[in-house]
Amino acid sequence: MSVPLTLLGLLEREPSHGYDLKRDYDTFFGRGKPLPFGQVYSTLGRLARDGKIVMNEAEPGDGPDRKRYVITEQGATEVNAWLAEPVAPEPSLQSILFSKVVLALMLERPAEQYLDAQRAAHLQRMRELTEIKRGGGLIDGLLADHGLFHLEADLRWIDTTAARLDALRREVRR
Repeated sequence: MSVPLTLLGLLEREPSHGYDLKRDYDTFFGRGKPLPFGQVYSTLGRLARDGKIVMNEAEPGDGPDRKRYVITEQGATEVNAWLAEPVAPEPSLQSILFSKVVLALMLERPAEQYLDAQRAAHLQRMRELTEIKRGGGLIDGLLADHGLFHLEADLRWIDTTAARLDALRREVRR
């Protein structure tokens, strides 16, 4: 997730205070991993330095004066280019799962046990995501679906790899 580009996108929607940007980011993009306030303001500082946003006059509030941030034409151009560019397909060809299995086999450790433990961890996470999907709204449901689909693909890979462990063992021990 690109925090700077996401914040720029939120600013293209409407000028906002840092607090409001954090709230909107956490609501739509930070499920399970809220954005720290320090990161919001340091990112806004870099975006301003780079000419992608500007600050309007400070507005008085309950505490310190509040700055409203506005996207510039340069910032809007960057958001448009980012939105138009496809995301590189993931996962990469060599995942951590794959590396652990191969290393376990190379080191003559029980790769089967690792795959079983990983399967159990995936199934537990799938149960958690299913509960989120049942109890949440549309955004939570779509995010849970995304995670579930990736976990299902991993489980298929785990099963396929478990079925081929003997052949893989011979391959990596040559």
